[in-house]
Amino acid sequence: MESSKVIALSERFRPERSQAFVPTMDSMLENLSKTEFISICVRNPRLLKDYLWHTHLDYEICLQTNSMCFRKKTSSVRRRYSEFVWLRDCLEQNALIMELPNLPPWNPFFSPGNKEQVLQRMKGFQEFLESVVQIPLLLSDSRLHLFLQSDLSITKMAKCACGKTRYTVAEAIQRSGSGCISRLEDKASFDSDCESSCSSSGLGGSMDTSVR
Repeated sequence: MESSKVIALSERFRPERSQAFVPTMDSMLENLSKTEFISICVRNPRLLKDYLWHTHLDYEICLQTNSMCFRKKTSSVRRRYSEFVWLRDCLEQNALIMELPNLPPWNPFFSPGNKEQVLQRMKGFQEFLESVVQIPLLLSDSRLHLFLQSDLSITKMAKCACGKTRYTVAEAIQRSGSGCISRLEDKASFDSDCESSCSSSGLGGSMDTSVR
């Protein structure tokens, strides 16, 4: 009688029976690994001189992601305050009635030597971008991708997004930092003829004459 109980218990706890729970755990881990993420960091402010006594700050934007929305999974570009303003203006046109996050306010007394002001501005930029990339509608805007993953200027980003360049948005992003785009631009004489035809904002030049 005792031996029959042992056999019955051993049947209930045979390894192949307990393995029925393994696929469930594996699927949970698999789903977890497939979770999309977009990580953005704004850092390394850099002071640059424009001309005469005019200077400005630019900031490094580092992006890491596994999202299918992005062509590059890791990238690093540098942007300045006026370019952030341009981007928000473009996205606002795309978002229509959607309320966009705010940028850190422009400060006429901003000083690149004031560490607290610079840190606050970087924090504001990062919070702005983190909020923007969580909005699916905005992720469809090619200007956002060019801003985050190419080294094109405001004018060239606007033209590229409109199809007015010899290179596509994907090429501009893929070849960022390689010098290939510059060589294409040297051959593209017609590019200069449509300098402002597709510009989404007039903010690109007027705000670059002082420290940003």
